[in-house]
Amino acid sequence: MGHPSEFRCLAGCDGSWPVTQAIYRCPKCHGLLEVAHDLDALRSRSASAWMKLFDDRYMRSEWPYGSGVWGKREWVMPQMPDDLIVSMYEGGSNLFWAERYGKQLGLDELWVKLCGNSHSGSFKDLGMTVLVSVVRWAMREGLKVKAVACASTGDTSAALAAYGAAAGLPVVVLLPRGKVSTGQLVQPLAHGALVLGLDTDFDGCMAIVQQLAEEGVVYLANSMNALRIEGQKTVAVEVVQQLEWQVPDWIVLPSGNLGNASALHAGFHLMKELGLIARFPRLVMAQAENANPLYRAWTAGMTEVQPIHAQATQATAIQIGNPVSAPRALRALRAMNGLVEQASEQELADAAARADRTGMYTCPHTAVALAAIEKLVKRGEIRRGERVVCVSTANGLKFTEFKVRYHEGQIPGVTSTLANPPVMLKPDYGQVVDAIHARFA
Repeated sequence: MGHPSEFRCLAGCDGSWPVTQAIYRCPKCHGLLEVAHDLDALRSRSASAWMKLFDDRYMRSEWPYGSGVWGKREWVMPQMPDDLIVSMYEGGSNLFWAERYGKQLGLDELWVKLCGNSHSGSFKDLGMTVLVSVVRWAMREGLKVKAVACASTGDTSAALAAYGAAAGLPVVVLLPRGKVSTGQLVQPLAHGALVLGLDTDFDGCMAIVQQLAEEGVVYLANSMNALRIEGQKTVAVEVVQQLEWQVPDWIVLPSGNLGNASALHAGFHLMKELGLIARFPRLVMAQAENANPLYRAWTAGMTEVQPIHAQATQATAIQIGNPVSAPRALRALRAMNGLVEQASEQELADAAARADRTGMYTCPHTAVALAAIEKLVKRGEIRRGERVVCVSTANGLKFTEFKVRYHEGQIPGVTSTLANPPVMLKPDYGQVVDAIHARFA
């Protein structure tokens, strides 16, 4: 395919490394890496030609281009051998016009990018298809590790286990014991991964898996690894493509380990560099109030994110106090004229319930982003005529316990203002009629 890509230091240190090398930080400054592409080679095709190529491939059956990631392979991993690609035809998820919910908020155009409508039920599939494919390639070239591994609050482990199983690779996942949903825990178990539940939080799991990777025991699959960003950046391209190659005014996403913000920025940046778009949308990163190190740093005007001890939140996947990709996220915020908002447990629970009442089925993390949108609209920062895209990161079906607890009024510290518990009756026609009249009087 030509146009090789390589690892380079995010901070600009000299040097580059092949993407098949098991390297996660710059050897010189210990900073994060990014995948760099040959932009001059990519400019050999015009913007209109890129759009046509991507439209012609979109959701087709020719391997591997029907994948929302590999349909844009020249921008992702152009030198990847076809026979080593591991794909579940990820991407191509619905850009849902949340018309009724948006109008309740006072917005004409609110769109929700349903990244949870994917193979394992979250946006993590987009990055994992690239990472697992490159691991297969690296192993063909001689990489020796016991397994591919990640620390996870649920969705990363599900995606890694699924793609690892498809590739025939051994997988190890480190989960904070008792802090992931049943649905998320079952996924890696079903796919045959070695699941280690540790009596710590995500940050504690992350510290251990990084040590394992540094000692060469495992290959690291967390978003510290820049390969994940490459797949996830296709969300930005796909959103613009689905909007007939028009850029939204705002893009809002829930934020935990902060890699996804960098991925969105990378996608928009590449489109701008190659002439497909002329401007960036404004970026909003939404955090749970109980796990908000980025919000604290941003509102205080700090140039670095200080670790905190994340408190319990219903948005378990973003319950992270020491986000690895913080430097990437800060760069994305600066480049995209961004801002950071937070949501309390009450705000996120009610936002999920309001959205669900209009036909969505919202995971608690997406609810954090929706709550942020509600607050920004009320403050007048997001205006009625602006086009807003919310990135939904996971499928709500993974978080049934969250829904049940809300409607039963069982979430500590949260008043279930929109609770809709079932009405239990005897099998009596009159009681059924009375219940209908009581509800729809």
